[in-house]
Amino acid sequence: MAAPQSIGKKLGFWALKAAAWFFIVSFSWAALYIWVNPPVTSIMVKRKLTAWQTGEPAKLKRQWLSYEDISPYMILAVIATEDQNFPFHGGFDFKAISQAMEHNQKQATKKRKRIKGASTISQQVAKNVFLWEGRSWLRKGFEVYFTFLIEALWSKKRIIEVYLNVAETGNKVFGVQAAAQTYFGKTATQLNMEQAALLATVLPNPQKNNPARPSQYMINRKNWAVRQMQRLGGKNFLQALE
Repeated sequence: MAAPQSIGKKLGFWALKAAAWFFIVSFSWAALYIWVNPPVTSIMVKRKLTAWQTGEPAKLKRQWLSYEDISPYMILAVIATEDQNFPFHGGFDFKAISQAMEHNQKQATKKRKRIKGASTISQQVAKNVFLWEGRSWLRKGFEVYFTFLIEALWSKKRIIEVYLNVAETGNKVFGVQAAAQTYFGKTATQLNMEQAALLATVLPNPQKNNPARPSQYMINRKNWAVRQMQRLGGKNFLQALE
């Protein structure tokens, strides 16, 4: 019978070996996406499976567009509404995290709780591209890891490009190109400030919000987004991504 110390050494060895292989595979995976566009995400697979189960058409609307071909207003709109410190942080906005924690603690005593998140665009890309939906400490831990990884390997332009191409923007609609064509009958290159701001309001709840038939909440949110885009300095703000 093997001694406990010997078993412990073997377990430690295999744990280190597994960790090393995980790092090699995940690093190579993230590095590959510097040049190769992610072919699919877990949420895309989930939407397809749901469509098949319900007998709906399972075809997804999506078309990749490079950073240079996306309207600057669209890029600015998602930064203004989702993560205004995106050009400057290293993947995590600790000030926003602190504010969200303080807000949520206050909401804990209320019946109608309005929970505030603090995920950066980088974190959302890490989750959308490499992980799965859900709320667990395990998934959150992997999200932190992959956020560090893409911030180290990718440029800010690449991160926002991937985000704008894989984000869910409607019922089986992914990316701003497919959204612009579906809702406005134009390409994402042609979006003006108002349209980009309205499209950005879809992102928090793409299954419910429809920019072709905007609710009053979406209109109010769009107006707020336009003000934020102007406050940041308009398209000139995007020079910070260089």
